Amino acid sequence: MRLTKKLGGAIAGGAMGIMLLIVPWFEGTEMQSYQDAAGIWTICTGHTGSITAGMTATPEQCEAFLRSDLGQALNAVDELTEVEIPETTRAALGSFVFNVGRGAFAGSTLLKTLNAGDIVGACNQLPRWVYAGGKRLRGLVTRRAEERSLCLMGVE
Repeated sequence: MRLTKKLGGAIAGGAMGIMLLIVPWFEGTEMQSYQDAAGIWTICTGHTGSITAGMTATPEQCEAFLRSDLGQALNAVDELTEVEIPETTRAALGSFVFNVGRGAFAGSTLLKTLNAGDIVGACNQLPRWVYAGGKRLRGLVTRRAEERSLCLMGVE
């Protein structure tokens, strides 16, 4: 089933409900630590931080990490965004921030465009963010296309 079809029910749950669906869809979940495409030690559903080789986690720990990490991503969107945006746009940007980090979002042309009131232009910046570790990744191309579609829902 395509991700966009699954979104119908999640939209009623607001940005967090949407993100709880789309982030695991793209990140996957690994109970053992691994290095991501950029060489960063990661565990569970894209959780980074003080992760090292050989670490393991339980499903409950992974759920807690995910909810905390998504909350931090949404907080970054809320704190840095100066214009009113639909929940779908908020969720798409939250997914993006979860993936690239608050700092990259804070200094981005995407955020500058958004805060200038051009939501469509900001959403159209997402496909530019498809590189990790200096390589263009097919998975990021797909993810950014889905995030862009979600970002534009209710805007155009």
